[in-house]
Amino acid sequence: MRVKSVERIIVDVPFTDRQLRITEREVGNWSILELCKVTADSGHVGWGETVIHYTWCRVPDEAVARVIGQNPISVMNDDSLGAGLQMALFDLVGNILEVPVHQLMGRKVRDQVPLSWWSIDASPADWAAEAKDAVANGYDSFKLKPRPWWDIVEQIDAIDAVVPRSFKLDLDPNGTLKDAESALPVIQRLEAFETVAIFETPIPQHDIEGNRALRQQIRSSIAMHFGSPPFLTGIQEEVCDGYVIGAGKSEVIRQGLLSAEADKPFWLQLVGNGLTTTWAGHLGAILSHATWPAITCLNLYSDHLLVDPIAVADGHHSISDRPGLGVTVDQDAVERYRVQDEDLAPFIDKGELYTHPQPRIISSITYPDGNRIHMGSSSQGYGYFIEGKGPTYVEGVTLDIRHDDGSAEWDDLFQRALQEPVRED
Repeated sequence: MRVKSVERIIVDVPFTDRQLRITEREVGNWSILELCKVTADSGHVGWGETVIHYTWCRVPDEAVARVIGQNPISVMNDDSLGAGLQMALFDLVGNILEVPVHQLMGRKVRDQVPLSWWSIDASPADWAAEAKDAVANGYDSFKLKPRPWWDIVEQIDAIDAVVPRSFKLDLDPNGTLKDAESALPVIQRLEAFETVAIFETPIPQHDIEGNRALRQQIRSSIAMHFGSPPFLTGIQEEVCDGYVIGAGKSEVIRQGLLSAEADKPFWLQLVGNGLTTTWAGHLGAILSHATWPAITCLNLYSDHLLVDPIAVADGHHSISDRPGLGVTVDQDAVERYRVQDEDLAPFIDKGELYTHPQPRIISSITYPDGNRIHMGSSSQGYGYFIEGKGPTYVEGVTLDIRHDDGSAEWDDLFQRALQEPVRED
């Protein structure tokens, strides 16, 4: 049993129509996947995938060279191989040995694993529409990205009006609520909605005192990315109720076992399409405390690249006991979305990753008093607001997306806003 070849295929899988519009400001490049097809000398095949513009580890060229000719069992636990290659090797070994991937990892503790719908920040109407789609597709939870440039209370109110009372919302401000004093009144307003369940990183995770104070004063759970602050410090200081875990197989299991020892639930955050969601499901099936809904962002994609798309019912999807990952790649779909060599060549020649053109967009925050802040890149807002240069929450604030209109005035503002947010009082 030896690895004979590794084929790497770049595909660009379109997002759903609404998410194409929502994500263009920030995460549109997540549609670009690298598929790894690993073939053994026995003829068996394994598949894996990597979101090359968002992953815990891309597949390095040297890793591909390193596994050729090797027994896949001897290398598959090495996280440095990268997301798609490690996944494909486990799928390959499972297919050769005729056992499911979860059996290669440990003892299965559940047949179905929870899965969450996901969206980057968007208008109240768009979030409500996404929530309705989530319910219609069998989900019972939705992870959201609240930002200071939207009225988060209005956003949650819009969702609350279209989902059942059992539906749960997990909110991830990415630290933009700044500190405990600023965050507390916002969280308390949001806790008026019984659908609100978890806050991930409401304020920066290194603020141990602030996170501990928040946790003592709110009813919702606080989730933190595992390891910040250090695990033992976080447990001793009681800064959170559970974790966000995302890494390679060996590190995920290590963090999952530590979480279990501390009796802390967690969600797996392994972003990708159908193969990644299936992989996350096998990990979730063996880890006792993987009880919070996994975040894979599967709902972004218009095609799962699987012959049988992943189905969700009552907020869960079933984990197959068939060999390997237990799913069949839709190779017609792979060819349909494959990025052709002539499109890849300019990037390869420059030693760059294939990417979409950077959109020319001005994101204009408008406050009820007429003041505005213009951003040339949505990522600018994180540091700007965490540093206290903008308010944590203002009722009635809105974000306007302004595309290039060809005018000199637009271009001048865009160029200035790319350097730093531009205030207009």
